[in-house]
Amino acid sequence: METKNINRITTAFINDKSPVMDLMHDDLVASGVDVVFRSDNIVDGNNQLSLLKTLPNICIIDLDFFDKGIMKQLWELRSQYPTLKLIAHSDMDDEKVINKLSGLGFSKYVLIGNDMKKAIYGVVNGGQR
Repeated sequence: METKNINRITTAFINDKSPVMDLMHDDLVASGVDVVFRSDNIVDGNNQLSLLKTLPNICIIDLDFFDKGIMKQLWELRSQYPTLKLIAHSDMDDEKVINKLSGLGFSKYVLIGNDMKKAIYGVVNGGQR
C-alpha cells in the first residue's frame, strides 16, 4: 500500500506528548500530513476541536488506560463529534478494549510500533479496523 501520498490530510493529536508520539508526529509532518493541533488530554483536545471551523480528517488519540475516566471522556468526544474519524494508539493489545473502542466508533486501533501512515491512509480512503 502506498503511504507517501497522504498530503492534504489534516490530523489532530490527543496525547501526553510522549517521545513515541513526538517521533510519530514529526514523521507524519515530514510526510506532508498537516497537524492541526496537539493536546495533552481529551478534555483539552475537545476544547481545541470546538474552536476549529473545519474538523480534521483524523484525530489520533494516544490512550492512557490508567485514567479511570478515559472511556467516559471518549464517549463525550464521540457524542460531540460523531463524524470525526478516530484512530486509537496504545500499547495494550486487549480484545475487550478494542471491542469497546469499536463500539465507540473508532475507525482504527494502532499498536505502538505499527505504521501510523498506513493506518491514516486506510481510514481516509475508506478502510476499517
